[in-house]
Parts: sequence; C-alpha cells; structure tokens
Amino acid sequence: MQNSSRLALYHYWIAFAVFLPSVLLGAWQMLMRSPLPAPLEDPNAYYASVTLHGTAMAYVVTTFFAMGFGYAVTTTSLGRPVRGVAPAWIGFAICLIGTAMAVITVLAGQASVLYTFYPPLLASAWYYGGAFLLIAGSMIWVVIMIYNMAAWKRENPGQPVPLPMFAITATAILWAWAASGVLLELAGILLPRALGLTTQIDAGLARTLFSVTLHAIVYFWLMPAYIAFYTLVPQAAGGRLYSDTMGRLTFVMFLVFSLPVGMHHMFADPDHGVGFKFLQSFLTFFVALPTLLTIFSICASLEIAGRARGGTGLLGWIPALPWGEPMVLAVALSLVMLGLGGFGGLINMSFAMNSMIHNTSWVTAHFHLIFGGAVVIMYFAIAYEMWPRITGRPLRSKRVARWQLWLWFVGMMIVTIPWHITGLMGQPRRVAIFDYSDPFTARMGPLVIVSVAGGVILLSSAILLIVVLVRSQFGERRLAAPLTYALAVNPPKSVPASLNGFALWNAIVLALMVLAYGYPIGQFFVLKSSVPAYEMTGPSNGSIVR
Repeated sequence: MQNSSRLALYHYWIAFAVFLPSVLLGAWQMLMRSPLPAPLEDPNAYYASVTLHGTAMAYVVTTFFAMGFGYAVTTTSLGRPVRGVAPAWIGFAICLIGTAMAVITVLAGQASVLYTFYPPLLASAWYYGGAFLLIAGSMIWVVIMIYNMAAWKRENPGQPVPLPMFAITATAILWAWAASGVLLELAGILLPRALGLTTQIDAGLARTLFSVTLHAIVYFWLMPAYIAFYTLVPQAAGGRLYSDTMGRLTFVMFLVFSLPVGMHHMFADPDHGVGFKFLQSFLTFFVALPTLLTIFSICASLEIAGRARGGTGLLGWIPALPWGEPMVLAVALSLVMLGLGGFGGLINMSFAMNSMIHNTSWVTAHFHLIFGGAVVIMYFAIAYEMWPRITGRPLRSKRVARWQLWLWFVGMMIVTIPWHITGLMGQPRRVAIFDYSDPFTARMGPLVIVSVAGGVILLSSAILLIVVLVRSQFGERRLAAPLTYALAVNPPKSVPASLNGFALWNAIVLALMVLAYGYPIGQFFVLKSSVPAYEMTGPSNGSIVR
C-alpha cells in the first residue's frame, strides 16, 4: 500500500511542479497582449511561451494528475495495492522523459507550434518525440486501470465494481480512444517529416487526426473532477450520493458522447463537407446530457447532506452545509464556472453561430473557464482531500486552502469575462502584440488590462497552493483517517452488466467513430489527387514553411 501511495504522490508532485511555472507563463502572456509594458516584449518568446504553457497544461499537468488520481482511487476504492506497480513506475519514467524532451526543445526555441502543433508549422523531432513518449507512456496507466478493474471483477463475481473504480476506468478508456488521433498524427505525419523521412505533409489529414483528440481530451481533463463530484463531495458534506446508477450513466455517456465530436473545431476548414461537420456539431450537443444529470445529482446529494445537518425550509439546507470544507466550497465554485463556460460552449458548437467567435479570444475564454476554472479548482480540492491520506500529515491549513480556492475563482472570472467581451468585439487569438493606437484595438485596451489583473490573482492563488501543499508535506506526521467514498442513498446490491463493464460501450464508440470519421479520414487516402500537400523546406524551428 505504501508503494501505491508513493506512486500517486510522485505523479501529483510532477503535476503541480509543472503547474506553477505554467501559470506564470500565462500571466506574462496576458501582459504581453495588453497596453501595459512587459518584460521581454518579443513575439518569438511569446509563441514559445504559449507552446510551453499549452503543452504543460493540456498534456503534462492533466496526464500526471489523472494518473496519480487513478492510482490513489484504485488503492482506496478496492482496498488493496495497485496491481502492476512495476509497469506503473516504468510508465511514470517514460512520461517524465517525454516531458523533459518536449520542454527542453521549446526552451531551446525549436518548437513554437502551440499545443495543437498544426502543420505546416514544424517543430524539432525532439518535441514531437517527447509529446509521443508522454502520451504513449500514459497508455501503460490505461492498461493498469483496466487490468485492476478486471481482476477485481474476477475475484468478486456478480458484485458491482465500486463507483470510483468504474469511473476511473471509464476515464482511462476514454483517454485511450482520444489519444489515438494525436498518436497517429505524431507517428505517421509529424515525426517522419521532422526526421527528414518525408518532404511533404498533408495539413488537412493532420488536423483531422488531431480533431479526434482535440475535444475528447477536454473530457479526459474533466473526468477526475466529475469523479470527485460523485464520490468525494457528498462524503465531505456529510451526506450520501443521491444515486449510484446516475453516476455510472454519467461516465458511460461521457465515454460515448465525447469522442465523435472533434470536427466542430474545423467548421472553417475546407477539407470536409458541411454534412460531416453538421453531424459532429449535432452529436456535440449530447455531451450536455451527462453534465445536466451531474448537476441534478450533486445538488440533490448536497441537499441530503444539508438537511441531515439540520437545514429546513426550501433553501435552508444550503447554509447548513459545511462550507469550511475545501471540497464543499470547491464544488460550488466549480459548478458556477461550469455553467458559465458550458453556455459559451453551446455557442462554439453551434454550426451557425460558431463563425461569430471563431478564432477570437471568446474561444480562449471558454476553454480557460471550463478547464482552468471548473476542472482545475477541483484538482486543488482533490489534492487537499487526498494529501493527508497519502502523506499521513494533516492539511496546513483549511482556512488558507479556502482563501486559495476563492482567489482562483475570482481571478478566473476576472480573466475570462473580458476575454468573452473582446472576443465578441473581434479580438483575434494567437496574436502576440496589438497596436493600441489603432482605434479598433484601443477600445479593447481597458478590458485587456482588467484581464491582466485577473492573471496576477491567479498567479497568487497558484503560489498559495504550492505553499499549502509543501507545508502539509513537511508537517507533523499523524495517523490520518483512511479515505472513504460516498455511499449511495440506496447502495446497489447488483447492477446491469452494461453498467458494470465497458464491452458494449466500446462497441458503440467504435461504430460512432467509424460513422463520424470514416469518410473524413478515408478521403485523404482514396482521393489523394484532390488533397493539397505542402512541400516542407526550411528550418524545423516552428517557422511557417512552403
């Protein structure tokens, strides 16, 4: 058990060690885009910084956190050490080596291609190789999660898999499906060109493969937060989960609905017809269903807890909740940001309305509010909940932790609200420096300065997070209560096979992926003569080449 706990802790530390400098880079980028003076006002440095910030946040922080969370959930929900600890450490090492390769290459100025690394931008092979190792190494974690769930089922025939384990296995399977697109792009297109094995690159095929990952990865980021919603929040609030079945349905729906939808990021791309774009736009709206189900279920669970604590009347259960618990506070703040960010997402996924905000700062605001806001604040709460159990040292202190959560919430709102507004005003994303003497741009200046202030607050919150975790890590060792998960109001004695495994759902995902991506990807091989390719010449330093 100690080795399993150490495995989880090391993953957490890598995630948060990368998180702090990434937030610092984000704050500097906001200053660069503002009318205020910024140190090192160099567009090349800006794009390298955006690449590093995006790669670190989208791949490194999330992957290491999800893997660490998975190992912790496996140990605590099944009540035994992780099976496959040796391969898990090998996977950890591979992911760490890949991270180092990618980061060093960006710092060396050889990979200013943003985290989407769309061709015809081209980076050094070291960057693509590092990204490939990081993502491929995480597939070891996927296999370990599936193996541990399958082993438990063999030893406990007919018994429902504990909801936390069922959910983290759904997360692992979703990630395996989602990562397939970017792995194929890296191995089949980008790495061969970066290594000089090919001289042409099909930008349309590369973007289409990446679209398989581009939106599904968001739900890989989200899943640990939703696992906490269902299994940790009701327990922290002193109540019970409203429905175990609703939890299982939610994670199954995320697996099925989140994958065949990535082409809604390609509405402006000419490679695909409107039919497939509309199909994936339509399928995207189904992703709202598990979120709506979750909001109902968690609010019901919190009401159960509030009334158990003496809350009366229509809304009297709300003030009765234990708001001093970081987990309870975090879920309230997370749901506020999730609601606002989800509304923006409805605009993004709309086949008709997307053109209004395409490639503007509205899009940046949306994914920061969803990921940086609703998701990351739950990562903080999960860390605060699990750190004492892993280290045997109490959290230092809950009051400071609550301040840190509030600062993150306030900072994220101050950052993203101006971005939404400037996006509607036409401010483009992916632009390093604006000419604020231009009347069109000048009217956005005050809003951009407000967002800079929000970035400073976010950086302060990130520093406070590390302070709390470090103080807790080196505090006095005490016997910590074991981590327990919320029981349902009516714990199931048995569940249908379809809600206790993933064979059926993987078959459905396969069918939907063939429907949504079969022709869009196949056309690049069948209709080669009609697909333009770029002749790639010049340096591999992130420059646009012919």
